[in-house]
Amino acid sequence: MLRIHFTGLDLARVRIAARPDALWESVLSFHRLRDKQGASIFRQWRGETRTRLSGETRPLASLVPCRGYFPDFLTPPEGALGVEPAFEALRETPDHRLQRDMRLLGGERSRPGWMDGLAEGDKGALGRLIGILRSYHKAAIAPYWPHIRARIEGDRAARGRALLDGGADELLASLPRMVRWRPPVLEADYPVDRDLYLSGRGLLLQPSFFCRRTPVTYHDRDLTPVLVYPVEHTAESAPSAAPVRAYADDPCSLGKLVGHTRSAVLQTIGQGCTTSELARRVGVSAASASQHASVLREAGLVLTLRHGNAVLHTLTPLGAALLRGGAAAVPDLPGLPAGPVAQTAPTATSGTGR
Repeated sequence: MLRIHFTGLDLARVRIAARPDALWESVLSFHRLRDKQGASIFRQWRGETRTRLSGETRPLASLVPCRGYFPDFLTPPEGALGVEPAFEALRETPDHRLQRDMRLLGGERSRPGWMDGLAEGDKGALGRLIGILRSYHKAAIAPYWPHIRARIEGDRAARGRALLDGGADELLASLPRMVRWRPPVLEADYPVDRDLYLSGRGLLLQPSFFCRRTPVTYHDRDLTPVLVYPVEHTAESAPSAAPVRAYADDPCSLGKLVGHTRSAVLQTIGQGCTTSELARRVGVSAASASQHASVLREAGLVLTLRHGNAVLHTLTPLGAALLRGGAAAVPDLPGLPAGPVAQTAPTATSGTGR
């Protein structure tokens, strides 16, 4: 079990990550790629990703084992800014951190020779690792980033609502069931027994699409405290690499969007709301609001997740782009340059034991 100990100052410094972290998702997805009993929602993603991967990503298996520790330096905080800022931070990893993390990883007899260079602070070896990670990210993460981001933003909306309703206490109590808030300690299912004292530093809550079963945190207690936890998955969670194309190929879904009421519904959901709030703000019945949200969800524009006894609606990246007129850039798409979203309508989103 993991026990995270809070002070009053720590409660005031709890934060919710604004977006998915490019390297946490990359590393944790590598675990999902090798799961033999993984959730069915990852099945299609595994098949598609494996067809795109080349053999050069195999050395990652030595650096990110199926169970137990993987190096802290693989997931710098800059991963929240996108994959290229993360790689730049990774390139600047101090020698002493490389040496310490590689020593903790162990396994000298079975790992590739270039990994010994990492343990010695060899920048050439670090450059090779970045190249491998970039290739893996391009194959496994970048094609699915809009879907991953939509799920993370949906979870963030739910946590933000809990924070507004009841403060940090309600926020921590709202986390997934493998995490339990027993003030002043946050307990989490964990493969080893450990205590983390925040000591006034606060805690960053990082929802993750590819995290599964148990949360993850840094092994080094001196690093900025972060708790990476799994978002809730439903039958609609399966990663899709082509959300825009799927929508464009279904003219019936587009036709359903025409009309002032549904446009008002989409704009209202843009701020995040429950079904009852949607009905009240648009001026329709709860049944009508639920039906409109369902049509928008089927069209790939809205994401719905349960929050307590209510359901919370938020926009997908495609829904947000349509609301902005269909020509706005999709920000924070790691590994790809910012650019206009494809026009789809005429006018109408573990390394355990660390």
